[in-house]
Amino acid sequence: MTMNKKISKSALKDTLRDIFGFQAFRESQEPIIDAVFSGRDVFAVMPTGGGKSLCYQLPATMLAGTAVIISPLISLMKDQVDAAAENGIESAFINSSMDANKVSEVYEKLRQDKIKLLYIAPERFAMPHFLEKLKTLKISLFAIDEAHCISEWGHAFRPDYLALAQIPKMFSGIPVAAFTATATQKVQADIIEKIGLRDPFQLRASFNRPNLFYEVKEKVNLQDQVMEFLKERKGEPGIIYRTSRKSVEETADFLKSEGISALPYHAGLSAKARNNNQEAFNKDTVQIIVATIAFGMGIDKSNVRFVVHGDLPKNIEGYYQETGRAGRDGEPAHCMLYFGRGDIPKIRYFINQVQDDAVRAIETEKLYQTVGFATHNICRRRQLLGFFGEAYPADNCGTCDICTGSLELIDITIEAQKIMSAISRTGQRFGAGHVIDIVTGSNTKRIRELQHDQIKTFGAGKDKDKRFWRSIIDEIVAQGAVLQEGDKYPILTLTEKGNEVLFGRETIRALKKEELPARAKKKKSAGGDYDTGLFEKLRIMRKRLADDQNVPPYIIFSDKTLHDMCRSYPVTPEAMTEINGVGKTKLERYGREFIDEISNYLESNPAVSAPGV
Repeated sequence: MTMNKKISKSALKDTLRDIFGFQAFRESQEPIIDAVFSGRDVFAVMPTGGGKSLCYQLPATMLAGTAVIISPLISLMKDQVDAAAENGIESAFINSSMDANKVSEVYEKLRQDKIKLLYIAPERFAMPHFLEKLKTLKISLFAIDEAHCISEWGHAFRPDYLALAQIPKMFSGIPVAAFTATATQKVQADIIEKIGLRDPFQLRASFNRPNLFYEVKEKVNLQDQVMEFLKERKGEPGIIYRTSRKSVEETADFLKSEGISALPYHAGLSAKARNNNQEAFNKDTVQIIVATIAFGMGIDKSNVRFVVHGDLPKNIEGYYQETGRAGRDGEPAHCMLYFGRGDIPKIRYFINQVQDDAVRAIETEKLYQTVGFATHNICRRRQLLGFFGEAYPADNCGTCDICTGSLELIDITIEAQKIMSAISRTGQRFGAGHVIDIVTGSNTKRIRELQHDQIKTFGAGKDKDKRFWRSIIDEIVAQGAVLQEGDKYPILTLTEKGNEVLFGRETIRALKKEELPARAKKKKSAGGDYDTGLFEKLRIMRKRLADDQNVPPYIIFSDKTLHDMCRSYPVTPEAMTEINGVGKTKLERYGREFIDEISNYLESNPAVSAPGV
């Protein structure tokens, strides 16, 4: 690498404060930025909301030339360019939605060195003429977003990403920074090899999103459960994920019938309808988007306060990325999963259509992992982080339903022995459904044919329903006493630990969880309590300003920034510059209006005590 630019720490901090309005870097940002300035390639795994865009935007403002940002969805590009413009950074995008004249205008600005950030889709790199044009420009760096799309081991492989391997070969002296929010170690190695990164600086930031609260509930009557969940979140923006187009439409129609503003999003809608619905959600015109997993990568909305999964996700990677749409501003957000065992055969049906045995086995294992996450009485955060190879150090995360419930350990040895006895007495050759039928004394044709109604354990648990015995199986599988093995028809077998429990040489206990009232801290943010009355006034003014500019409200100021204002009540330009997210450009554009609104609020509410007033 030939580029090596020395930048002083004070210059970095000045740029961070003046352009982006931040007083300090987040963890992991500064070493990535230092690596870019030293001319090194970078590979970084950073969670959604971890501030990865700053890692290429800040160097782009300080280096000569244009930074080229490869972004997978054109629906996101306008928001990214608008957000950069609000910070006073000259930006543009080129994509297939533009006519030839507009593309020519962008190229002319590039030739005149008037653009600092250029956003493009990956398929552009398959066009030889585009690469030739890039060679004539002064490029400061390349940034590849959603880099996991280049890996066939990832959960969102896109063949057009493979063309990006040309970048390091054709632009030998320019650093390439690749970013993703979801990559196991195996996927990470594959991404680095596929792109051809040159001795990259590698960083795996923590996958932990401490502002997200994870909760799982048994799916009983989904519509009633969703309405109960939404009662405490009036006006808050959120996403509800459903598996099928039909369930998306039904849920959106139901919410509208209940007076909640909601719109559907799925691949069966026209491109125009999808774009209009996403725009309405981005601009806070509609509260809720109900979507299949087709919705997600094209959204940069920072103030999503909840994500609900009405159906079981296919894999943990997808679940992590989808829940990652919530709380990108760092403020508290809620991730609710409604889990019903009826979801499992639906997913299994699609997995069984896969012809490749190895791929089918991988998808089946991923499904088991997701079921485990939903059913095991183990800290949700610890399970999620463990999937990505990260250990959670604390005993209690304080932000999941397992850790915040009133927990009591109860002895389930006798119940476990009944299940294990049925497994053992039938030769360890049957699945959970058949074992439960035996324990509950079900009079089925299959049980009679196999004479399993003659074994000692038949009907030993008929005093409890099948749901109870399913939970016992989930628990003993989670604790390693029983293995669930097999692809199409998984069977239950005893482990060494299971035999010890069965023969009374070891006990087994499980957590009994009593749920506490939901959201006891509803009006707290990451920085503590804030003035909700002022927040509502600032939120309304932000929406008006955003509509005037034709941009989403979070681009003007994030919820986090408004919360900071609602704690410290800044009524001078100097005080406003201390607010997280208020840079020089935004202060000039919006500072006076927000200061006046806050001053008027304080005059109308003399009991409010504002620091320094």
